[in-house]
Amino acid sequence: MKKHQGIGPFKSEKKRRDRRLDDKSVGARFLEMRYNEYENSIMEEDKDDSDPSADVSDHPTSQEDQEAISTAGKVIKCRGVEVAPPQADEVRLKILFASLCHTDVCFWKAKEQTPLFPRIFGHEAGGIVESIGKGVTEIQAGDHVLAVPYGECKNCRHCKSEESNSCDLLRFNTDRGVMLNDGQTRFSKNGKPIYNFVGTSTLSEYTVVHAGCVAKCNTEAPLDTVCILGCSICTGLGAVINVAKPPQGSSVAIFGLGTVGLAAAEGARIAGAARIIGIDLNPSRFEEAKKFGLIEFLNPNDYDRPVHEGWGVAVLAAVPNKDDYKPRTHRPALVDLYMNKKLELDKYISQSVPLMEINKALDHVVQGNSLKCIIRFAE
Repeated sequence: MKKHQGIGPFKSEKKRRDRRLDDKSVGARFLEMRYNEYENSIMEEDKDDSDPSADVSDHPTSQEDQEAISTAGKVIKCRGVEVAPPQADEVRLKILFASLCHTDVCFWKAKEQTPLFPRIFGHEAGGIVESIGKGVTEIQAGDHVLAVPYGECKNCRHCKSEESNSCDLLRFNTDRGVMLNDGQTRFSKNGKPIYNFVGTSTLSEYTVVHAGCVAKCNTEAPLDTVCILGCSICTGLGAVINVAKPPQGSSVAIFGLGTVGLAAAEGARIAGAARIIGIDLNPSRFEEAKKFGLIEFLNPNDYDRPVHEGWGVAVLAAVPNKDDYKPRTHRPALVDLYMNKKLELDKYISQSVPLMEINKALDHVVQGNSLKCIIRFAE
């Protein structure tokens, strides 16, 4: 079986920078979830294919490589897909590394929601800009970037405010499976559309996103590590560093020791908290949490009565505070924190698998025995 070569290394930066809308579609392997009727039609059209791995040229003009097919919540298989060129205000990325998030798994299961299939999931990834559409000026082909599911147009009231990160145009939207520019998807198979996910669809060798959904990063930063700065880790860090802002030497309690909770603990450590207490119903998480600065742990199941008793019912009321991170604006600073050894990311990475073993990564997330599993696209 031949390995997919994609478009190859960026040997000519100038040639890449000049590439715009005259590109043809590229082929890509991706992770697509679809219903039985769609899967059956694709299988019928491809029944005569003898080689499941097509040889793709060094120039992005190929029509097919490998894509992943499954029904919702079922095993994923890799097959081929066509990725159209970027339109105005869009960029096409060559994804090198990605990681799974529980949000991907939730919508893959298609439970308690309005399902939208066939679809390519993923919103945490690092890659290289392959080409840009008309009107894109801040990003160039060859830039190293991270995908940003919570985009920034930089023009709306929320983008101009320091108190919000919910862009009117590019906010996190799980129900929209098409591009904003023309209401179409950039993915297709045998002429049939394949929907995207939260404007990123990073579980694909190539993807097209709005220019506001990518953040440039230090070209020296290892994309196989900083790619995890896509969603959950930023959420936990920002909640402590930018919102809670614990004074140095204070005590901080973290409820829930998943990826977001551990990132919050990391934020407390960076802020200089003297005492970080972890609270979780799963005691197996305590040992892992020690790597993140937690020194004390509580399991509510160990107590047979309320910690505090009074004469009435305790009520917790919450008023939303300002949002914790500007996703596109602040992402490069987080990468720099990592490069300056002030933010530890390697300890979040539990496993690393090639794209063809994506089901192993999915199992790790579903079973809860992984913080972040890196998916490698170059193999």
